[in-house]
Amino acid sequence: MSATFENVLYEVRGPLALITLNRPSKRNAISLGTLEELHQAVTLAEHDDAVRVLAFTGAGDKAFASGSDLAEVEHRDLKKALEPIVQGLAERLERLPKPTIAAINGLCYGGGLEVALGCDVRVASETAAFATPEGKLGIIPGGGATQRLPRIVGRGWGMHMLLMGEPIDAQQALSIGLVTKLTAPEALLDEVQAMAEHLATFAPFVPRFMKAMVHSGMEASLVAGLALEKFAQGALCETEDKKEGLRAFLEKRPPQWQGR
Repeated sequence: MSATFENVLYEVRGPLALITLNRPSKRNAISLGTLEELHQAVTLAEHDDAVRVLAFTGAGDKAFASGSDLAEVEHRDLKKALEPIVQGLAERLERLPKPTIAAINGLCYGGGLEVALGCDVRVASETAAFATPEGKLGIIPGGGATQRLPRIVGRGWGMHMLLMGEPIDAQQALSIGLVTKLTAPEALLDEVQAMAEHLATFAPFVPRFMKAMVHSGMEASLVAGLALEKFAQGALCETEDKKEGLRAFLEKRPPQWQGR
């Protein structure tokens, strides 16, 4: 299945919906039109039962996304700045029932980094670079970086990146936990495809519940998070897929998931 957009490419590869920011001449800067198309592509993937995983990448070899389109930011006023914009997409990706992967193939700055922070997993090429340069423009990030970045890499590195605004390279991003794996540039999409195919071997409810537990639990106390986990596991114990998973394991065969 495929769909046609102006600034986004959408392709289904087995269990993976690959969504590509397609403005290479602008280093895949995220315009408002691009953002709307990203939402449309996410909707397609969300409602396609054959799609088990969504991945985001950038066209060309220079950038995942260099940030928001500055030609639009120049004219952004208070009213527009208070709209969800990139923050709305990142939050949607967090709450999406299906796992999301950012396949970062170059510059990942500003709003581009904020989209990647909304994904569940970030994998990067060895040529990737990361930055939150908004301070140099007289503003602060508005797509969630001040909140998600410190939660992912810790307050120390989060503050360093936000305040300094200077790029860090892929190896540094790996060392602080901003990404979890590096690949050669030409191997990046193959790696993401393999991850998607691996995730597709799990019962459909598993990643959905796992995401909900992590995102909801981290906003609650440890006691509340542990209680949520117990109730969630209890709910999964009542599913047909749990019974099938145990039978398949004992019978040494691949499980046949029903999604119920």
